[in-house]
Amino acid sequence: MKSVEKRVRHAVGKAIADWDMIADKDKILVGLSGGKDSQTLLQVLFSLQTRAPVKFDIIPVHVDPGFEGSFVKELEDHVGTNFYPLRVESTDFGVRAHAKENRENPCFLCARLRRNRLFKIARETGCKKIALGHTKDDIIETLFINMFYAGKIGTMKPRQSFFNGELDIIRPLAYVEKRDIVAFAKKYGFPEFINNCPSANSTKRGEIRQMLEGLYKQNNHIKGNIFRAMGNVASDYLLEIQND
Repeated sequence: MKSVEKRVRHAVGKAIADWDMIADKDKILVGLSGGKDSQTLLQVLFSLQTRAPVKFDIIPVHVDPGFEGSFVKELEDHVGTNFYPLRVESTDFGVRAHAKENRENPCFLCARLRRNRLFKIARETGCKKIALGHTKDDIIETLFINMFYAGKIGTMKPRQSFFNGELDIIRPLAYVEKRDIVAFAKKYGFPEFINNCPSANSTKRGEIRQMLEGLYKQNNHIKGNIFRAMGNVASDYLLEIQND
């Protein structure tokens, strides 16, 4: 059985190859939240720089949502010491998203604001690609979130183009399972940063994750089958809803 490091690196390499994520002379903005996923992403891309047949640059960026008890200084020291200087964007996005008028869905607004800020920074720094730390589990969960709460079938793609191809979001961890991220983080001794978001433990994603984990325990083929199903759509057997 492969070690967790080999599994993660193999999965990342396959995702990059399958979706043509990285090209020679790319300048890649890496969104760093401070969680295990984004730390794994930075570690793997940093290591890949010395082995890849193409040359690419990395700019790590953290968008601070503005909650009290920020871990920004600790994250900045860790990234600067082990990788590259971290660009920190101080915002009030998290606070604004949790205002009274937006209590129903603060996560959606906060994520949208943070993503738009990353788009802006990418343009400023000449980055044509933004790498985010979404995993296979995140992609599956997003499918169910969209079905349950938005009434549509769709998810995050490993590579998505925006603004007529001007900018791409890439997700090199798209084939990596969350459990391997946890083991990888433990192996490398990543620091743990406390998420001070008020919604951290009560999100729709958390509810979906709990539901799916119950199904995965019943049958270890379910996760793989769901993931494959997203690329194997029998469109002739989907409903055609007529608008009133």
